[in-house]
Amino acid sequence: MERQIITTNDGSVTIYLPEMKETYHSRFGAIQEAYHVFIHNGLSLIQGRTVSILEIGFGTGLNAFITYLESVKSGQEIEYTGVEAFPIDAAEAAMLNYVAELKADEFSEVFTAMHTSKWGEKTYLNNKFKLTKRRQFFSDIEDVNAFDLIYFDAFGYHAQPNLWSEEIFRKMYNALTKDGILITYACRTVIKKAMQSVGFQTEKLPGPPGKREMLRAIKI
Repeated sequence: MERQIITTNDGSVTIYLPEMKETYHSRFGAIQEAYHVFIHNGLSLIQGRTVSILEIGFGTGLNAFITYLESVKSGQEIEYTGVEAFPIDAAEAAMLNYVAELKADEFSEVFTAMHTSKWGEKTYLNNKFKLTKRRQFFSDIEDVNAFDLIYFDAFGYHAQPNLWSEEIFRKMYNALTKDGILITYACRTVIKKAMQSVGFQTEKLPGPPGKREMLRAIKI
């Protein structure tokens, strides 16, 4: 499937899939969206202890990289697992401008390592941040009580509705520890109902630029 690098409104780039008419991140601002959804409304709620994160859709590595930068600032230990069935290649990763846009030149080798580290193996990016990438379909996830936080960053419902089904959210519910959090940019009623049907307690939150609302779900 063809992939194109495009620039979003905040100056950061993302990947566009013409065949699906879908982008990996918001056209209104890739970095802005990532911080608003996954850091401010997700990671920031879990402080003072090690946090285990599952990312659904490792993609460009942006969410992992900003989480790493937050870990460096706070000293929080993070065990990060990114699941991706169709990884981007080294040439595409080299075209992503997140290091420059985040003014994180000193961590450029870390961003590179996120894309060059071996799949299926735990990589220590420093003594506080461990990354494991799994080349896996979301439907094959079978973790139980393993994660405190899920970044649910799958392609949009209009492009792949099967990724937002009760079946997938049941797997997410099982993968979380008690009181675990799932955070996503999406807020369709059908998505909220699918989450609630498997046991999640949901709440609507103000969305990132370009979106009115987003969802947070708690395993109760």
